[in-house]
Amino acid sequence: MSLSIISPGLLTTIQDLGRIGYQKEGIIVSGAMDALALRVANLLVGNQEDEAGLEVTLLGPKIRFDEDQLIALTGANLAPAINGQVVKMNRPIFVRQGSLLQFAPQGSGCRTYIAVAGGLTVPTVLGSRSTYLQAGIGGRQGRALKTGDVIACPGPPAVAKQFWQKMFAATPHKTWLQASWMPSPELYQGPQANPSIRAVPGPEYSLFSASGQQNFWAQEYTVTLASNRMGYRLRGDGTALALMQPEEMLSSAVTFGTVQVPAEGNPIVLLADHQTTGGYPRIAQVVTADFSLLAQVPPGGKIRFQEVSLAKAQRLYCQQELNIRQLQQALRLKLAG
Repeated sequence: MSLSIISPGLLTTIQDLGRIGYQKEGIIVSGAMDALALRVANLLVGNQEDEAGLEVTLLGPKIRFDEDQLIALTGANLAPAINGQVVKMNRPIFVRQGSLLQFAPQGSGCRTYIAVAGGLTVPTVLGSRSTYLQAGIGGRQGRALKTGDVIACPGPPAVAKQFWQKMFAATPHKTWLQASWMPSPELYQGPQANPSIRAVPGPEYSLFSASGQQNFWAQEYTVTLASNRMGYRLRGDGTALALMQPEEMLSSAVTFGTVQVPAEGNPIVLLADHQTTGGYPRIAQVVTADFSLLAQVPPGGKIRFQEVSLAKAQRLYCQQELNIRQLQQALRLKLAG
């Protein structure tokens, strides 16, 4: 079984949850920018959370399914359509052989995730199928997908395929069917416009002047066009963030959501393809529970940072993981009838 890339869109790559355990050798984690969206998509089609899927950025691809497939779309709503008919997000969709999935140059959010039941058959590199473009490893030959690529995939389990084929028998004119149910917004909300991103003060927060600290939380920032999977370069209202005095910084560990401030005073918030260490002062760290919101802000989008305590950040993380567990249980009950 396989799917074929008729046109690749702006940037479509194969991603899972990343390469874990190699940062000490200088190898980055990479993986899905919006890991929560990929996890939800995988659960909706019966995969393990960390199965590889497609990450679509801003302008979607056109994909032909060469066999019957069970898929799910999560993350940004880029107006997906199958065979010219609009389909809904955040639910299982069974598509017939030969069906075409494509997107419109519009919608909300930045990144859509496509999970396919059974996953995608690509080589594992250092424990992950994620594409790391700068190193040219993982995914499809370490690069973005291009026209003519054919990606092998096992396809849905026999029991799932039989269930959907019975559904098709009642509607023989249909080339695709989607479930009528979706996760509760309390379990998975998806992208938001101009989100408030929660963060805790970073290790070098105290090195910034009182006015610099205040300005960081008060400003609205724009994600500039110089942003990429490595990080978002932000532009504020013109008030640069300044240290109390010049400091010589040693390179220190950084992670997804670390907010660094270069000498010119405009923050950079690190994302999935971030380096393993950095030498700029770390003014803040985005909480894990808001990584999804952050990853869905498109170039030109706006964000604010909201200060929370470490204890609050931990509670938010625990609640998000509890929501995932509840979604798993709800899906098990649904499939059990």
